[in-house]
Amino acid sequence: MSPLILLSFIIGYFLVLLVISWLTSRKSSDNDTFFVANRNSKWYLVAFGMIGTALSGVTFISVPGKVGAPSGDEFAYFQFVLGNAAGFIIIATVLLPLYYRLQLTSIYSYIEQALGKWSYKTAAGIFLISRTIGSAFRLYLVVIVLQRFIFDNYHIPFAVTVLICLVLIWSYTFKGGLKTIIITDSLQTLFLVSSVFLSIYFICRSLNMNVFEAADAIKNSSYSKIFFFNDFLGSKFHFSKEFLGGLFITIGMTGLDQDLMQKNLSMKNIKEAQKNMFSFTTVFVIINIFFLSVGALLYIYAARNGITVAKTDYLYPTIALQYLGVIPAVVFMLGLTAATFATTDSALTALTTSFCVDFLGFNKSKDVNSKAMVKTRHMVHIAFSGLMLLTIVIFNAINNDAVVSAIFKVASYTYGPLLGLYSFGLFASKRQVYDKLVPFICLISPAICFFLSTSSKTILGGYVFDNELIIINGLITFAGLWITSSAKQANATLELKNTNNRI
Repeated sequence: MSPLILLSFIIGYFLVLLVISWLTSRKSSDNDTFFVANRNSKWYLVAFGMIGTALSGVTFISVPGKVGAPSGDEFAYFQFVLGNAAGFIIIATVLLPLYYRLQLTSIYSYIEQALGKWSYKTAAGIFLISRTIGSAFRLYLVVIVLQRFIFDNYHIPFAVTVLICLVLIWSYTFKGGLKTIIITDSLQTLFLVSSVFLSIYFICRSLNMNVFEAADAIKNSSYSKIFFFNDFLGSKFHFSKEFLGGLFITIGMTGLDQDLMQKNLSMKNIKEAQKNMFSFTTVFVIINIFFLSVGALLYIYAARNGITVAKTDYLYPTIALQYLGVIPAVVFMLGLTAATFATTDSALTALTTSFCVDFLGFNKSKDVNSKAMVKTRHMVHIAFSGLMLLTIVIFNAINNDAVVSAIFKVASYTYGPLLGLYSFGLFASKRQVYDKLVPFICLISPAICFFLSTSSKTILGGYVFDNELIIINGLITFAGLWITSSAKQANATLELKNTNNRI
């Protein structure tokens, strides 16, 4: 596959994004537009665009690859997806009504009202660290593919490749922000979804199968097992672990994450936001079925053609870019680029919003759209782009899969304390936390969970943790807050109740 052809399509793709950016921001590029799209977004556009944000390049490459992994994953990931769906429903029915009632721009403002200033800054800080590391890691995995199949041929250094990607993302988001991203993410989701369906078509054609024959081949293959109910202690694929992990990770990493919630807060009212979440959930579940199907077909194709790869993550790009032909290669690259850049552009906007609102106090300003504040927001946007560049370069310098995976896993641990903070605010409102201790509690909880994760086989009779560890993380945080808190005095409780009634 010619690197020049791939590069040409990617350049054309970004030119389209730049045109969309110009069209959406030419009339308004103030902070209200950037942060909440003037609260005038169409729910169906947001619902469709969120697919591209939720399904990153990691999902695009790793989910199909894991289907035939030596660890015996098969379709076990779908149990996790079902947990995701349950989590999205809870977000739509519990968290979104709360956010809309309080008219939030940053969802972490709720913590300030419920627990206090230090708790608020801790929650916002957790998001900034987690999302920066997580988004940088996702972009890093895709830049490696771009570097290997395109930019190495032109002897362009890795750091320059990362810089080019971030400059392109910054260039189409810095003015319109969320208003632009809602449109561009819809386009990128279209590329993503199309690439999945087209990949299935091209693989079936190469295997001389029609769709029905391919479905039968997947069903009769050794990759199609979905539900795992054996060995609760030792298996990380057990249904209860996967489902509960998917549920609580969704609540933590979506419902308590400024990135995806910011889009939901850009709509006119709660009813439209809920329609968005319910529609998004349905499409999300369906598209993951097709991702898993792509994985099974890729392994069937690899077995027939004697293809082996060093890592499961290399299977999809290797077959798409080296075996299926020019059009499938272009389709794959556009789908991969769309999946990752939809995640990264959204993350940069959310990081900028959170820092401006939670640490610079934009929401408390009388004129949030003044030239000075718009300029400040531009500088913050540039700063986070630079921070992401630095983080990705560090990932590449480490160049150790075990260390990088550990960094990404530690980043996911930090959403457990967010789960604990919000749960305490919702269910223990009659208790007053000792606010200055909250940052230490939110550091201790992930540390305990890391110890449990690495030592559970020894200390818990062979039990193996998977994604359900986030539940333990949230419970430890909640317990720490409860132990260090005290009952509110009656007059303080009455004052809070009256405040909520006014809201």
